[in-house]
Formats: sequence, C-alpha cells, structure tokens
Amino acid sequence: MTTPSATPRLTPLHDVHAALGASFTDFAGWQMPVRYGSETAEHRAVRTTAGLFDLTHMGEVELVGPGAGAALDHALVGRPSAIGVGRARYSMICAEDGGIIDDLVVYRLAEEHYLVVANASNVAVVAPELVARAEGYDVTVTDTSTDWALIAVQGPASAEILAGLTELDVPSLKYYAIDAGTVAGIDVLLARTGYTGEDGFEVYCRPGDAAAVWDALSTAGESHGLVPAGLACRDTLRLEAGMPLYGHELDRDTTPYEANLGRIVVLDKPEGFVGQAALAQRKEEGPRRTLVGLVSTGRRSPRAGYPVVDPATGAEVGVVTSGSPSPTLEKPIAMAYVPPALATPGTRVQVSLRGTLEDADVVELPFYKRNS
Repeated sequence: MTTPSATPRLTPLHDVHAALGASFTDFAGWQMPVRYGSETAEHRAVRTTAGLFDLTHMGEVELVGPGAGAALDHALVGRPSAIGVGRARYSMICAEDGGIIDDLVVYRLAEEHYLVVANASNVAVVAPELVARAEGYDVTVTDTSTDWALIAVQGPASAEILAGLTELDVPSLKYYAIDAGTVAGIDVLLARTGYTGEDGFEVYCRPGDAAAVWDALSTAGESHGLVPAGLACRDTLRLEAGMPLYGHELDRDTTPYEANLGRIVVLDKPEGFVGQAALAQRKEEGPRRTLVGLVSTGRRSPRAGYPVVDPATGAEVGVVTSGSPSPTLEKPIAMAYVPPALATPGTRVQVSLRGTLEDADVVELPFYKRNS
C-alpha cells in the first residue's frame, strides 16, 4: 500500500540507487526505487539470471525471552513455538474479528529469539500490537526496524552469486531457513525465503554495511547478468507467482480463508489466540468470496479495483485486486475476489475495464511456477 508522505524516509542505499539512474516512488513513507530502466527487462532478468532488490523498507520486530514462542502463539494465527531454530514460517496477525492486520514471515533465530518481518505499511501497527499481545509473557518485544537493512538477490543464479561471497553453505540452506554468517566479510543474517517465485536470498545487515554488501553482490553478479531491480518488477513477479500483497489481496476486511490461506491457521492451539473464535466460525461457514486467478482473453489488463461481472446475470459480483501484463506468460493476468460459485478453474467471467466488458477465464494460482 502506498502512503504519500511529505518527508519520505531514505534507505542507506538511496545514493546508490540515484547513481544507478533509478526512478523513485513513495512507498509507505519511504522513497524507494521503482525501476532503473525497463521494469520488463528487470522482471525477465530475475526469471532468467538474477535481480538485486533493496527491501530496507520492510519492518522488523524482535521477541526475546523464554516466553517468546508462547507470546507469538497467542498473537498470530500459526504456531511459531513449533518453528525449529534457524527456520522460518509464513504467518498472519489477525484482529479479534478475524480480519488480517498483516501477513508476516517469522524467523526463529535462537531458542528464545524470534525475528518477525512485517510489511512496511503495517509495522507501526504490528509492533505495538505484538507488545500488547505479549503482556503477561516473559518476553521483550522491540521494534528493531531501524537496526536492519535488507537486500535481496533473487533468480536462478542467486545461489551461485552468493556462494563466492560467504563461508555459509549456500546450496544447503533450505527454503524458509536462516543462518548467521558473513557476506563479503560483513556480519549478516542470510535467509532463503523470497517473494518472486524464484530461488532467492535475503541479506539482513546493519544499515551502515548496506552499501558494501550491495556493491559486493553487484560485482559478483556481473558475470551472471544480475541487474538492480525495483518495486515495479517485484510486483509483477509476485503477481505471476500468485503471492498476495497486503493492501491488495489482504486487508482488515479479509480473513485467511478468503485468501486461500486457511492452511496457516492453527485453530486447535490449546491456549487460544487472538481471532480464534471468529476464524473458527468463518471456517465452518465457508468463505463468502474466494481469491482466484484471471487470464484475460483480450489485450488490455484488468487493474486493481475493476469490477468482476457474472456474464449470466450482468451483475457485479467481485473485484480485481491486482492486474498487469505478464512478461513471462505474455498475457494480461489478474487476481480477483469472486463468489465461490464462480471460483472453479475454467469458469468464464467478465471484467469491466472502465465500462467495457472483457472476457476472462478463472485459472488456478500461481500463474507461474519455476522448475525446481
């Protein structure tokens, strides 16, 4: 979600981006690179070689103490206490009514130490909410967002690029895992999670080290075709990968079940969690709407907010949440919420593109899945 700001925050890599010729956009109060030239070329580089992203705008909250796991079990829809040390899990923090406050990645750095990564637009809400929900548990909750810079190298060449810069066993680092080590001699946390549908790594470092890490990765990636990549191509990459984005597919009016993410909700936690009763009821009743993929039969792309129409009745029955031309599929694609009766793959619907109805077919997500 983009929030206009009179005085946007700058990442420690801002001057690097400017020197590379980046175009900037205000994103959740941050001045972030949106593209360096062609966003389509950046997108295709990530799919075929590698792209380098500055994700420092993401928020980090750390929980330390013997009660950290139990506090997170109470605060989130999953069971972080069951995450192994050095592993990660995708989760959500929901309100009492089941609405999604944010989607998160939870890393367990040590037995009593967790790192929760929140969306930039939501960390100001998530951090105090975690503090409140941890009350009564033996844990310290700290918003450490200003302590971290985050650089991601994504694409099929990313492991090879990193391997020459670290003593860590990069090929053996599992998906959704994290380890401490060095990159170019600089202390970092190295994670393998990703948000593009490709193999990829996230490097957490101190802000003062960010430029040195970026330069080392850029130099190591030159022979592999690595390019700097902005937020515009990150959005088309995640759309092709069918990954929801807060403010588009996820918000306070949506539960994990509508977003087809009910699998991350652990309803039988014995100590309960915030939103448990509402989510149990929603699961029993079934979702009122379902997130689906759409492939347009025309040339124009559905965009966020465009109505979805039932061709049998002409009634507006849903809404597009994200849409774009797909550089990989070379077709207009979108994600949308529709009634469950129209969610079966192969169903023909229509999208109103500024008053003009265009046919689109419901398809399974993701649109793109890499060969592993």
